[in-house]
Amino acid sequence: MVKNLAFIGMGIMGRPMALNLLKAGFALTVHSRTKSKAQDVLEAGALWAESPALAAKDKDIVITCVTDTPDVKNVLLGKEGVIESAHPGMICVDMSTISPFETQEMAKVLAAKKVALIDAPISGGQIGAIEAKLSIMAGGDKAAFEKVRPVFEAMGRTITYCGPSGFGQITKLTNQIMVVHTVMSMAEGLAFAKQAGLNLQTTLDATVAGAAGSHSLKVLGAKVVAGDFKPAFMIDLQVKDLRLVLEYADKIGQPLPGVALIKELFSVLQAQGRGRDGTQSLYDVIRQMAAQK
Repeated sequence: MVKNLAFIGMGIMGRPMALNLLKAGFALTVHSRTKSKAQDVLEAGALWAESPALAAKDKDIVITCVTDTPDVKNVLLGKEGVIESAHPGMICVDMSTISPFETQEMAKVLAAKKVALIDAPISGGQIGAIEAKLSIMAGGDKAAFEKVRPVFEAMGRTITYCGPSGFGQITKLTNQIMVVHTVMSMAEGLAFAKQAGLNLQTTLDATVAGAAGSHSLKVLGAKVVAGDFKPAFMIDLQVKDLRLVLEYADKIGQPLPGVALIKELFSVLQAQGRGRDGTQSLYDVIRQMAAQK
């Protein structure tokens, strides 16, 4: 069993994922743009590397979990990137949510070095990362995926092989389409209830147990009722994901009118300086529409 890993990206998701790998007995070397963000992981036993290339040196598996497509390209293929210390047989696992097309291109570049790239984006939010209950959607070489499975099992509860390179990312984009519609239904439903004079807590209790019930209603609805708009998932990141969704949808010729509308509503919140708030803030946009009438 592989025990020696590198993990690059110590953000909201990466930190708890790295901690769970340490708890599972993996030896871990980490890198992040800001070293202070890795402090608790270093205190838990991880080693620090000054660059992605140094983190990846002599490792069998290198995991990345960063913000967007350019960040992944820079970490894997850029100056002092993983590719500079890559060796035949290494497996790179990208757990970010990025462009499927760019994922496939990076896989080809790494394959020329006899390095496999598994795209394995995640769903489950910060709580899922902390509790090692993430849903992991993986694309790439099936044999490489099976080698990485024990690593995935230390971080997630549902691990699905989705097909060849890029298919993990496409599955994640599908997930994001479905998720934003449940956020929208929560926001519109509670805005309607508020405007009608209903007690929001009573409404939430009544609806979450019925056919309208969803993770978004149960978790984000409760945050709305409490007036808590801190992020479980930031608006800025959701807009990034929806941009990727719409770009891919355009390439394959599939209109997504609902996603386009929701992205525009999130963009209103960004224009108000609320890009780092949680996606449950969509409720406020709907409420603002009533105030404008």
